[in-house]
Amino acid sequence: MAGYVGALDQGTTSNRFIIFDHDGRIVGVDQKEHEQIFPQPGWVEHDSLEIWRNTQDVIRGGLAKANLMGSDLAAIGITNQRETTVVWDKNTGKPFTNAIVWQCTRTDQICKALSREQGQNRFRDKTGLPITTYFSGPKIKWILDNNDRSRTAADKGEALFGTMETWIIWWLTGGPGKGSHVTDVTNASRTMLMDLHTLDWDEEILQILGIPRQILPRIVPSSDSKTWGTTLKDGPLGARIPLCGALGDQQAALVGQTCFDPGDAKNTYGTGCFLLLNTGHFPVLSRRGLLTTLSYRIDDQPPVYCLEGSIAISGALVQWLRDNLGLITRASEIENLANTVEDNGGAYFVPAFSGLFAPYWRSDARGVIVGLTRYVNKGHIARAVLEATAYQTRDIVETMNTDSGVELTSLKVDGGMVGNELLMQFQSDILGMPVIRPKVSETTALGAAYAAGLAIGFWSGRKELRQNWVKDKTWHPAMDPALRESYFRQWKKAVDRTFNWVE
Repeated sequence: MAGYVGALDQGTTSNRFIIFDHDGRIVGVDQKEHEQIFPQPGWVEHDSLEIWRNTQDVIRGGLAKANLMGSDLAAIGITNQRETTVVWDKNTGKPFTNAIVWQCTRTDQICKALSREQGQNRFRDKTGLPITTYFSGPKIKWILDNNDRSRTAADKGEALFGTMETWIIWWLTGGPGKGSHVTDVTNASRTMLMDLHTLDWDEEILQILGIPRQILPRIVPSSDSKTWGTTLKDGPLGARIPLCGALGDQQAALVGQTCFDPGDAKNTYGTGCFLLLNTGHFPVLSRRGLLTTLSYRIDDQPPVYCLEGSIAISGALVQWLRDNLGLITRASEIENLANTVEDNGGAYFVPAFSGLFAPYWRSDARGVIVGLTRYVNKGHIARAVLEATAYQTRDIVETMNTDSGVELTSLKVDGGMVGNELLMQFQSDILGMPVIRPKVSETTALGAAYAAGLAIGFWSGRKELRQNWVKDKTWHPAMDPALRESYFRQWKKAVDRTFNWVE
């Protein structure tokens, strides 16, 4: 068997191809950003054809940097930004519109109409999800309702829907006339169209949203020994390599962190911030604003579920400070700027740019900076930006403890922001618990590699994967408990100020 596994990480801001060895170590990586398209306030789009071109580029680039050929890989896994929605012509491969990104709020009126009769939790018992602009189902409806060509093609059976892993798998396995049209259970569980118990598309919800079942992909396990096809010899890998692993990015990080037991949790700090808690083989429904979703499924084994707290804006707030305000020129500079002051100077920043996600689910909210005085300078603003992610995480942890009945005692962390020492220490302080970073922080891509490798026997099972996990650093709380609670009360007051902005 070839000695490596490749993982494509199709993220919100970039594509990366990472190659791992048997010990879970990175041997090659390439990355390429794609354009963020904002047609009007609250709307966010991607060019899915650009993403496919970039996918091919980073696969070739990753192989070249590792000095490997495609045939050196035993399998390919994919992880992706979830909920982002593309509908395309099955005969030409051309999308009918730009992809609608998970952050986009254009489906607000659709969601309000769906909630009018039975409330925001109308479909929660089946799907584990509230009705919000976050999920794919309303995005599909918006495309079909607002693009006549897509509706005509869908009715004729000539259109396909997918989240981004479905789009990439279809192209990698041959595209028009050949491509495999599949989605794994974790991504399917983010559409608001899949029944958590049957792991199949729900006919009643499809009828309510006016979505033809024939455009939907086949739902498959996250790690599938049957495979979904192979890459093409004339494709970017230059070899026929099995595609057999796929996970939504946050579930991939859960697997990469080897959170295989009920009660295991991780938090990923990326464009958004996502805390997932493994709840075992039975879905735990939340009534306090968390999501019930699939963690993963390996072949025909019973599925594993989780509770999730989703935060829309974390790392994206640092990008906003850089790109929109110009207070820093590189994202990495924010830590030094924040370290020029001792605290936030009384300033709090709630980044409700697209409304608030868990546990509030308020699409009417918009971002605020509160507590400003003449004393506050750019260092305080930088610190408030970082602290916003930590405060939002505490909101999630408190809700998750109540919903699950399990008190978290420590938190595994990963993602692009975990190199920020100030943020990680403040996160530990405001939670009052240890925060643990692994040696390999690219856990999202690693989880996709694990899913593919398990499917073809590259790794023997979850026990072997646990042996690959190594701790890098632990932060311990050092803040006075009374000060911690005072800070958090001020944060909650700031959150209240964001509500009812959009009428």
